[in-house]
Amino acid sequence: MIKTQVQIPDHLYQQAKRIAKEYEMSFAEVVRRGLERIVLSYPRRPQQDQPWELPSLNLGVKIPLDQLKEESATDELLRGLGDNSP
Repeated sequence: MIKTQVQIPDHLYQQAKRIAKEYEMSFAEVVRRGLERIVLSYPRRPQQDQPWELPSLNLGVKIPLDQLKEESATDELLRGLGDNSP
């Protein structure tokens, strides 16, 4: 185990001491349990040397990229034809 020092705001220290007393554990145990919970909330990030990839969304339908581009261009063209503003 590693021994360390940290600065804790007074109100947080008082709450941690209260929890330790009410649940009959040491202050150190309260801090350890708190750290265990927060570590689970922050999963390890991918290393920077790995290239970023666009996340994929599986909707159960496979549309080729060329078809998607074509449909997008058609939609833009149709929107332009329906636009009657000067």
